[in-house]
Amino acid sequence: MSTKERILDEALTLFSQNGYDGTGVEQIAEKVGVKAPSLYKHFKGKEDILNALIDNAEARYEEFFGSDKHIGKLPETKEEFIQTAIQKVSFTMRDPMIRKMRKFLVREQFRNERFAEITTKHQLSGIQGMYTKIIEGMMQNGLFKEDDPELLATEVTAPVALWIAKADRQPQCEQESMESVEKHVRHFCDVYMTE
Repeated sequence: MSTKERILDEALTLFSQNGYDGTGVEQIAEKVGVKAPSLYKHFKGKEDILNALIDNAEARYEEFFGSDKHIGKLPETKEEFIQTAIQKVSFTMRDPMIRKMRKFLVREQFRNERFAEITTKHQLSGIQGMYTKIIEGMMQNGLFKEDDPELLATEVTAPVALWIAKADRQPQCEQESMESVEKHVRHFCDVYMTE
C-alpha cells in the first residue's frame, strides 16, 4: 500500500470514529507513521483527503453495487434477482471501506449538507432509483406483476437499510441481519413476481 493509500485508509478510520471535525491532520500523520508536513506532499489538506475518500468510495460503490445510471444486467429469474440483491447487500454491509464511509456519513450528515446528500443518495434515492429501473425492466419482461415500480423499489429496499444500520450498530448481528435481508427479499419476490 502506497503512502497516499495509507493516508486515505487511516483518515477514513479516524473520520468514522471521531468525525471530520474531531480528526486533525496530525492524528492522520501519526497513524500513518509520518510527520504532518509529509501529508502535504500527497494532499493539500484535510478537505482534499476527504474529497479523495468520497471520490474513491463513490467509484467503488458504482463498480461493485451499481446505481440508477449503471444497473448492470437485468436479472432473468426470481432466484437471480434474489442472489443479485443479496450480493449487493453483502458488499454494502461487509466492504471495509464502504462500511467506514457509511458510519462516517451517518455521523456527519447532520453537520454538513454535502454529507446529508451523499447519505440520502446511498440510503434512499440512489438505491431506490436503481431498483426502480431494475423492477421496471423486469416488469416489461413479464417477471414482475404490473404495479408502481418506484413504490416496489421502496418496499424492497427500505427494510434492508434498517438491517444494514443494525449491523453497523451491532456488528455481532451481521449474520442475523443478512438472514433477515434474504428472508425479506424472498418474501417480496413471492408476493410481486410472476414466476
